[in-house]
Amino acid sequence: MNPEAPPDTVQEIMLDFARVTGLDPPGMHPRRYLWTDAFAVCNYLGLYCRTGDDTWRGLALRLVDQVHLTLGRYRDGDQRNGWISRLSEQEGALHPTKGGLRIGKDLPERRIHEAYDERREWDRDGQYFHYLTKWMHALCRVSRVTGDPEYIRFAAELAQVASARFMYLPSSGRKRRMYWKMSTDLTYPLVPSMGQHDPLDGFVTFTELQLAAGRCSENPLIPSLAAEIAGMADICRGMDLRTDEPLGIGGLLADASRIVQLAVQEGRDYGKVLESLMDSALYGLASCSRRGFLDLPAGQRLAFRELGLAIGLAGVTELQRCILLNPEVFTDHDSLQRKARAILRYVPVGNAIKEFWMSGTNRKSVTWTGHRDINRVMLATSIAPEGFLMI
Repeated sequence: MNPEAPPDTVQEIMLDFARVTGLDPPGMHPRRYLWTDAFAVCNYLGLYCRTGDDTWRGLALRLVDQVHLTLGRYRDGDQRNGWISRLSEQEGALHPTKGGLRIGKDLPERRIHEAYDERREWDRDGQYFHYLTKWMHALCRVSRVTGDPEYIRFAAELAQVASARFMYLPSSGRKRRMYWKMSTDLTYPLVPSMGQHDPLDGFVTFTELQLAAGRCSENPLIPSLAAEIAGMADICRGMDLRTDEPLGIGGLLADASRIVQLAVQEGRDYGKVLESLMDSALYGLASCSRRGFLDLPAGQRLAFRELGLAIGLAGVTELQRCILLNPEVFTDHDSLQRKARAILRYVPVGNAIKEFWMSGTNRKSVTWTGHRDINRVMLATSIAPEGFLMI
């Protein structure tokens, strides 16, 4: 497919993504990037569920294997080799996520003795917590669709090591915090500041995994995440989740969609958490809209950040429906309904974002071509979001 042409179908986007990144046909040096690949796995699963065509299921499973074999190991050119978990070849293959997973950036990570360069750090490898939670969610979706509990085990082992290495207690002895970026081997922080929504992502994703593990009770090898969930909940208490950044707002809405599904499936009220997310999203949507970003030309916009917002907004109708049909679950049912209706007014913003980036003219901009893989996969997710938004 011509990268400057508008995409005709999600299928075309995802088939071309498989081709150009070395997934299908398999490449000697596949181009793997954890965030993009997590969305891609969910997209393939969504296509499989919609069409019943095993081709899409096969691509999802092959992508999972390729990510583990590529990003679960040290990068080419690193003096270290093998699994970043430092397990043997045989053990590493059985536990490919026990050492975490690399981001997949173009440049090697900053070594501990190197000076920090904020601009250059964006292009360096390492591990991001919020990328790891996206991969945990993708693995959870694979297990749900295939019925194979091994993928839940992979995700739970990843959750355990991520929680242990990213979360820490400051020397002051106050509330625990999290590092934003860690080294490839998870031995030292690369960026010590805390991502605003990382603890929330951890809480929601770990809770999703715990629920999924409960459905796999016949597999005793899946570890409990009760302590990890409690740790994330502790950090989340009192945090200001408000943001006016489109990708961040989309993340809040996607987490709200997952919490509603968790509440319905567990019969448990997450009302206070859900209200906080919805209030924060409403604040961000109003603030973001006042800036008039939809009126800017393509060269001044970042597609994947906007498309994250479109994906989050795509789940609001189902979120409202779940709250409406399950009043016995949600203590603040009426309040949540009002907030859902308020968020629904912004759904046309998500539609406008999708239409803008489906334009062949806008896809010629350097802001699109410079991030083509992630832009195209997230555009596909925004068009067919159910693979990603379901738990």
